[in-house]
Formats: sequence, structure tokens, C-alpha cells
Amino acid sequence: MIKVKQLRAMAKELGIKTSNVRKSELIKSIQRAEGNFDCFGTAIDYCDQTKCLFRQNCLS
Repeated sequence: MIKVKQLRAMAKELGIKTSNVRKSELIKSIQRAEGNFDCFGTAIDYCDQTKCLFRQNCLS
């Protein structure tokens, strides 16, 4: 599982504000910036967002 510190660094590189943001919301913001749906944690057994950085974490 990816750590919040890593997420904050990724978000900062993408120009996303990170203060007072929950981990799941931070991931969803990064997903939007990647051009994917902001669907982290909602997939059940299947995800068609094959280029999403969080796909494995989301499905496990």
C-alpha cells in the first residue's frame, strides 16, 4: 500500500493541494490529474482503468 507521504509528493508534483485532505480524496485527485476516473475504492472485482497508478491497490 502506498503511504500518505508518497501521495503528497505525487500530488505536489501535479499541482494538487494536499493539506487537510484524506488519503482516499488525495488519491482521487491524483486519478483525475492522470486523466482517469476518480473511482478509488469503488471497484468490485473489475476495473477498466488499466493505466491508473492505483489500480492494484484499489482491487486488493
